[in-house]
Amino acid sequence: MTTPCPCGSGKPFGACCGPCLAGNLPPTPEALMRSRYTAYALGDRDYLERTWHSSTRPADLELEKGVKWLGLKVVNAQGGEQDEAGTVHFVARFKIGGRGHRLEETSRFVREDGRWVYLDGDVS
Repeated sequence: MTTPCPCGSGKPFGACCGPCLAGNLPPTPEALMRSRYTAYALGDRDYLERTWHSSTRPADLELEKGVKWLGLKVVNAQGGEQDEAGTVHFVARFKIGGRGHRLEETSRFVREDGRWVYLDGDVS
């Protein structure tokens, strides 16, 4: 049996976000968004830092302890393999201390040094 990817794509981790977290470049803003969600779910701070634009990356990224990521829904995604910029509107659900939360954001992605990176986002 293969482990389902935390991003909710329905694909196995090894055929979805796993290769991105292992060093392969995500081909689209949506693929990067999904792999970043997975990195949050798995606590992979290094991947999050590597995929954050140099101008907006926090100096010291701290992941909140005790967060349980429950699911990701991509509402809309724009930008493809040939584009230089794109957006992903998503809703992520998570729990902290047994209490449910929801994050809705439209994230902006751009290419930096030929690869997709997270620039910033507007929380809804």
